[in-house]
Amino acid sequence: MSFQNIKVIAFDADDTLWVNETFFRKAEEEFCELLEQFLPKEEANKLLFDVEMKNLPLYGYGIKPFTLSLIEAAITISNGEMNIGLVEKLIEKGKQMLQEPIELIDGIDKTLNELSKKYRLVMATKGDLLDQERKLMKSGLEKYFHHIEIVSDKTEMHYRKLVKHLDITEKEFLMVGNSLKSDVLPVLNIGAHAFHIPFHTTWAHEMVHEEVNHPNFRSFTKASELLQVL
Repeated sequence: MSFQNIKVIAFDADDTLWVNETFFRKAEEEFCELLEQFLPKEEANKLLFDVEMKNLPLYGYGIKPFTLSLIEAAITISNGEMNIGLVEKLIEKGKQMLQEPIELIDGIDKTLNELSKKYRLVMATKGDLLDQERKLMKSGLEKYFHHIEIVSDKTEMHYRKLVKHLDITEKEFLMVGNSLKSDVLPVLNIGAHAFHIPFHTTWAHEMVHEEVNHPNFRSFTKASELLQVL
């Protein structure tokens, strides 16, 4: 496979540039422990996920929408009987998540540094604008990116708009990310290239149980492996 036509490489942010999903899984565990007096942990976790999915079209992605879903799920689980102290704990958990230190994915700094010498690099992610901007600034990676794209979701339409904005063709665009659903499949569907670097934890909403077989697709175990083919 030849990648000589690629001019722009876009990177997902959460769990591609820095650790993110781990904080959500920890918060879910703590939530289930707090509500265990009302409902078994496994059932509480499922109900929370259902609330998140219901709220997704209204709130979008990110820690703040997640916090609102925590509170709503807690009200439902407890039949409105939880005390105000529990609400305060859930709000504090959301604030804590927003202030977590940035932990870069192993090898990503060196990889971006090398690739930025040959390609235009873009950060293309979904989620809360303020939170993603905060994480990017704290990460120290901002200097590598020619353009920052923070959208409500990642669909074929969003990727087509990004390619057009960058003034390139689909064949000149490569997306790198940890989610097959958001970073790979819609990109391949528009005729661009997509590289997958899995993260050890994946949100259930982002899971795709299928094998990707496409000439424009490659899978890697870590970011530094990109330098072997680009």
